[in-house]
Amino acid sequence: MYTLDEVVAAVEADDCIGFCTACGQQADGVEPDARGYECVACGECAVFGAEELLLMGGSVFSNIGRAALAEGNK
Repeated sequence: MYTLDEVVAAVEADDCIGFCTACGQQADGVEPDARGYECVACGECAVFGAEELLLMGGSVFSNIGRAALAEGNK
Protein backbone atom coordinates (compact mmCIF):
# COMPACT_ATOMS: atom_id res chain seq x y z
CA MET A 1 0.00 0.00 0.00
CA TYR A 2 1.17 3.54 -0.67
CA THR A 3 2.13 5.90 2.14
CA LEU A 4 1.40 9.56 2.75
CA ASP A 5 5.07 10.31 2.09
CA GLU A 6 4.85 8.62 -1.33
CA VAL A 7 1.75 10.61 -2.26
CA VAL A 8 3.35 13.89 -1.16
CA ALA A 9 6.48 13.04 -3.17
CA ALA A 10 4.30 12.34 -6.22
CA VAL A 11 2.59 15.72 -5.85
CA GLU A 12 5.93 17.50 -5.48
CA ALA A 13 7.36 15.70 -8.53
CA ASP A 14 4.38 16.87 -10.62
CA ASP A 15 4.68 13.77 -12.85
CA CYS A 16 0.97 12.86 -13.20
CA ILE A 17 1.15 9.96 -10.76
CA GLY A 18 -1.82 8.32 -9.11
CA PHE A 19 -2.45 5.42 -6.77
CA CYS A 20 -5.01 2.64 -6.66
CA THR A 21 -6.97 2.67 -3.42
CA ALA A 22 -7.89 -0.99 -3.93
CA CYS A 23 -4.47 -2.60 -4.44
CA GLY A 24 -2.03 0.25 -3.69
CA GLN A 25 -0.33 0.12 -7.09
CA GLN A 26 1.19 3.33 -8.45
CA ALA A 27 -0.19 4.48 -11.82
CA ASP A 28 1.45 6.78 -14.37
CA GLY A 29 -0.29 9.27 -16.66
CA VAL A 30 -3.00 10.11 -14.13
CA GLU A 31 -4.42 13.61 -13.98
CA PRO A 32 -4.03 15.33 -10.59
CA ASP A 33 -7.81 15.46 -10.03
CA ALA A 34 -8.49 11.93 -11.31
CA ARG A 35 -11.13 9.85 -9.52
CA GLY A 36 -12.02 6.25 -10.19
CA TYR A 37 -9.73 5.48 -13.12
CA GLU A 38 -9.33 1.79 -13.92
CA CYS A 39 -6.25 0.18 -12.40
CA VAL A 40 -4.15 -1.81 -14.86
CA ALA A 41 -2.91 -4.05 -12.03
CA CYS A 42 -6.19 -5.12 -10.40
CA GLY A 43 -8.90 -3.88 -12.77
CA GLU A 44 -10.78 -1.92 -10.10
CA CYS A 45 -11.94 1.61 -10.86
CA ALA A 46 -10.06 2.95 -7.86
CA VAL A 47 -7.12 5.00 -9.19
CA PHE A 48 -6.97 8.58 -7.91
CA GLY A 49 -4.53 11.36 -8.74
CA ALA A 50 -2.00 12.08 -6.00
CA GLU A 51 -3.37 15.60 -5.47
CA GLU A 52 -6.91 14.23 -5.20
CA LEU A 53 -5.78 11.72 -2.59
CA LEU A 54 -4.32 14.55 -0.52
CA LEU A 55 -7.61 16.44 -0.76
CA MET A 56 -9.46 13.31 0.34
CA GLY A 57 -7.15 13.25 3.36
CA GLY A 58 -8.14 11.30 6.43
CA SER A 59 -10.55 8.93 4.74
CA VAL A 60 -7.72 7.57 2.59
CA PHE A 61 -4.83 7.65 5.06
CA SER A 62 -6.50 6.79 8.36
CA ASN A 63 -6.45 3.05 7.67
CA ILE A 64 -2.83 3.25 6.55
CA GLY A 65 -1.87 5.01 9.78
CA ARG A 66 -3.71 2.46 11.91
CA ALA A 67 -2.01 -0.40 10.09
CA ALA A 68 1.42 1.19 10.60
CA LEU A 69 0.74 1.72 14.30
CA ALA A 70 -0.45 -1.86 14.70
CA GLU A 71 2.65 -3.14 12.91
CA GLY A 72 4.90 -1.05 15.14
CA ASN A 73 3.28 -2.41 18.29
CA LYS A 74 4.11 -6.03 17.45
